[in-house]
Amino acid sequence: WEERSKTRAEELVALADTIKILNDDDALDLFKSTLPSASASFVQLRASAATQRSRALALVHAARASAVGQARPGLDLLALALAGKRALSEGGFDKVLKMIDGMIEVLHKEQKDDDEKEEYCKTQFDVTEDKQKALE
Repeated sequence: WEERSKTRAEELVALADTIKILNDDDALDLFKSTLPSASASFVQLRASAATQRSRALALVHAARASAVGQARPGLDLLALALAGKRALSEGGFDKVLKMIDGMIEVLHKEQKDDDEKEEYCKTQFDVTEDKQKALE
């Protein structure tokens, strides 16, 4: 126990010394000098149009694989637009983005319609149950 206590005390002293060294102004200056400047960064700030197009096409293919019913024709059209030769020209990707925005609007409208239909059905079930109880 005595040896363990001694080791623990040495560790605490070492930690205190480490914190003292790290809080020193010289350590701060050394740390700042080791950081790369803004011009020497490894972060990619822009992606080429081809990269964006290939990512979008991969996402559309993944969505097509999981889509059922009426959503497929729209996704097929997006895949065609992304893979076509016009997509390679300048501004072709903007048209695809507009198409995606249009599909999103349609999906929001369909979801709103579905929600309203669900509320209507619930109300009709309640009315029918009330009528059934009244008849019994």
